[in-house]
Amino acid sequence: MEKGQEEQKKTPKRTAKDTVFTSLFRDKGYLLQLYQALHPEDTSAKEEDLKIITLENIMAGGIFNDLGFLLREKLIFLIEAQSTWTVNILIRVVLYLAKSYQDYILQTGQDIYGSKKLVLPKPEIYVIYTGSRKARPKTISFAKEFFPDEDCCLDVAVHMIYDGEKGDIINQYVTFTKIFDEQVKKYGLTVQAVREVIRMCKDRDVLKQYLSGRESEVVDLMLTLFSQEEIWDMHIKSEKKKAAEKAAKKAAIRTTIEEGRHFGASREVTAERIREKFNISKDDAEHMIKIYW
Repeated sequence: MEKGQEEQKKTPKRTAKDTVFTSLFRDKGYLLQLYQALHPEDTSAKEEDLKIITLENIMAGGIFNDLGFLLREKLIFLIEAQSTWTVNILIRVVLYLAKSYQDYILQTGQDIYGSKKLVLPKPEIYVIYTGSRKARPKTISFAKEFFPDEDCCLDVAVHMIYDGEKGDIINQYVTFTKIFDEQVKKYGLTVQAVREVIRMCKDRDVLKQYLSGRESEVVDLMLTLFSQEEIWDMHIKSEKKKAAEKAAKKAAIRTTIEEGRHFGASREVTAERIREKFNISKDDAEHMIKIYW
């Protein structure tokens, strides 16, 4: 087999939990650029002011497309929605806030049961949405989405980001995702698609420095994402197949019971027949007889 064919059949790693999103912004140089894109008025921020918060313990399993960090008085969360729009992101945000504040209170030695008011960083929450969507709300609200037209004691507002400003790190990342989607449509979930994404982004000066220094890592990260998507698709197909098989088996058992009753067989004989024919337990057979006799 030629090298190119071997590359096409390369088995992706399945242990990494990062994506390009979290890998990119875990680098404090790029994270500072991200913060500056969100807060261009703050010209005094430095890399050493940034403290990345680990969110991986809040949501178990899967690939993490979420990032949290502290900068002085601000607690900032960024979540990548990719191409799927869902307000369930708001649930993740509520959980992130609760867990992050709990950790912050413990780390700063504050007494949650004392009379003195706690000092907390101000939260800012952003979703970077990279898919196509006609309606582009500037913010989405937990209370409005889950409890519309009701008084709710809890609300969290999330700022939506769609494109960023031309040339900034957010805009470059969104452009990267669009090139990514185009190449996957053209080449499928293959190494060739990944390498074309990297080549085109370098040519267009999109995340060029990041991609040049980490090409092998980026290939692995993107292939891991492919792997996770394929696994999930297989799971959904498997569950649908199981449900169809279960329904078909149930229908066949019912037919057999009705035939037994029609031709004068006893309940006991019919129960034994379906137990042997469909390989079910005696209790299950008797239960089905009770339902369909």
